[in-house]
Amino acid sequence: MNNRAFISVLIGATIAGLSGLLIKSIDLPASSIAFIRTAVPTILIAIWMYFKGITFFRGNYKPMLLASLLNAARMYFFLLAFIYTSISNAVIILYTWPIFVNLLGVFWLGEKVSRKQVLLLGLAFLGIIVIYSNQDISFENNDFVGMSSMLLSAFLFSLSYIIYKTEIQNYHRNEVVFYQNVVGGFIFLPFFLINGIWPTTSDWVLGLTYGTVMGVLVFNFFFYGLKYLPASKASALGYFEIVSAVTVGVVFLGEALTLPFLIGGSLIITSILLLRRA
Repeated sequence: MNNRAFISVLIGATIAGLSGLLIKSIDLPASSIAFIRTAVPTILIAIWMYFKGITFFRGNYKPMLLASLLNAARMYFFLLAFIYTSISNAVIILYTWPIFVNLLGVFWLGEKVSRKQVLLLGLAFLGIIVIYSNQDISFENNDFVGMSSMLLSAFLFSLSYIIYKTEIQNYHRNEVVFYQNVVGGFIFLPFFLINGIWPTTSDWVLGLTYGTVMGVLVFNFFFYGLKYLPASKASALGYFEIVSAVTVGVVFLGEALTLPFLIGGSLIITSILLLRRA
């Protein structure tokens, strides 16, 4: 396994664990946050492409725009999840997506998954179950909406992930970030204006930070890894975001550091370290 690609995905997953905290700190509707989140990377990368002399829509761009449309829908449900339920619930449900990716990787990309990789993926999933087992699951409105939104977001992300994996060899990773966000920027602009809630200075700072760090920096790490790793391995490495996100909840929101979390987190980290040698 390419060591730089491995480390790149791992760093991206660690930073991505801050998403929930940033989202919960922004006092705006989900559609307004989605506009800022998708518009910022689109504008920044568009400027970079212009100065690099890169044509904005080149090559097999139609599948990339389809993935961008899927990502716009995914982003909205992703934000709803963090708004309506806890960081722990949201991030655990989010990580059903590598399961979808592995299934799609086999049937769509024709990737072969060894028995050892299957066992390691199972170990990582077991870690999720252990962490999840200590959650106080409530089917009251907010939790149900939040967790259901994240499940749908996870499935949509897995579809776009496979498309990016198919086309990523033909583009610079910054271009992939551009395609990922460009449709969402246009779709969410009318909602941003219709909402009639103009962001405060604090919300602008948080929103721009969220859009830049999560929309550009994290996905640069992620797409670099995806370019050199099989989809199944890259997706499994992303499990580390769970540990990162729950740790953020403990440190900044005062969530309890429970025994199931310690056990589950250990299983996830162990599976990642072993997967590196698979």
